[in-house]
Amino acid sequence: MRQGEVASQGKWTGTPSGGVQAPEALILPDPSRRFANTARRLESLASGHPMEEWLLFMMRLAQAQHAAATMSADLVTLEGPQIDQAVAARLAPLAADDHRRDAMWLDGLAWILDSFDGYPLPTQGRAAITLLSKYDAHKIETLADGCLQGNIAAADAGAAVYVAAALQVYFTRMAASLPASSLRLLPERGMCPCCGSTPIAGLIAASGRTPGARYLYCSLCSTAWNHVRAVCITCGGSRALSLRAIEEDTGTAKAETCGDCRTYSKVLFQAKDITVDPFADDIATLGLDLLVAEAGWSRHAPHPLVLVGKS
Repeated sequence: MRQGEVASQGKWTGTPSGGVQAPEALILPDPSRRFANTARRLESLASGHPMEEWLLFMMRLAQAQHAAATMSADLVTLEGPQIDQAVAARLAPLAADDHRRDAMWLDGLAWILDSFDGYPLPTQGRAAITLLSKYDAHKIETLADGCLQGNIAAADAGAAVYVAAALQVYFTRMAASLPASSLRLLPERGMCPCCGSTPIAGLIAASGRTPGARYLYCSLCSTAWNHVRAVCITCGGSRALSLRAIEEDTGTAKAETCGDCRTYSKVLFQAKDITVDPFADDIATLGLDLLVAEAGWSRHAPHPLVLVGKS
């Protein structure tokens, strides 16, 4: 799979098993490409889309993320006893639930917010930025913890979009700096091997050394890892899986539903569109989410930039 054609051209790592055609285990992200590719894909999908205005806003956000991700080219490879111990114990070395964030993530947030100066945001969107600018560092860190835990108050939902975007930049940069050769998949194959987060969607590769292989893309740190097809990424079941799509759609995106745990996840087919991007296409196919939700399935995990606050 040519990663640069999909989301971000990254580093391959892992030991193939089962012959030279076995898929590699995981791909670390390339921060210099990840968000730029998403922005370009969103721009191409927005034209004529029922949610065109919103997709263009998300494009602008991805562009701001790209600027934040590339504001400093100096990334030091993370290594040391803590990372070695986590990998040896088959744990995520950047586990989002207990990782001590470096304060530099706040610099990325500031960069993202500054990118919207002068941008014609709706009143609600501008109010969210104004609200966030009034929060002190402690409040912002608390909001960041809520984003990572999926626990956001309704009043903070608008501001949480920008915080979650900054967290994506931070964790993507951190994942890119991990020692690639030592990383391993987790026992819970539906969880990211770098940060332990849930995937945004799966992509079926159409090119490269293993066409037809499925890779899951982390919703937080952008790492991609191989996951066997025809197995539910939530419960591991395989007896009651089916693919559902919107009639007369291109077939690029489908929902893999599981009758055992009643969840679904997105599956994207690169053969239908070589420019497909897991992060952009998941956002642009919310109609598919509505379709399967109405039929009684629950999404395996929310999109971090589409969090619904709790009242």
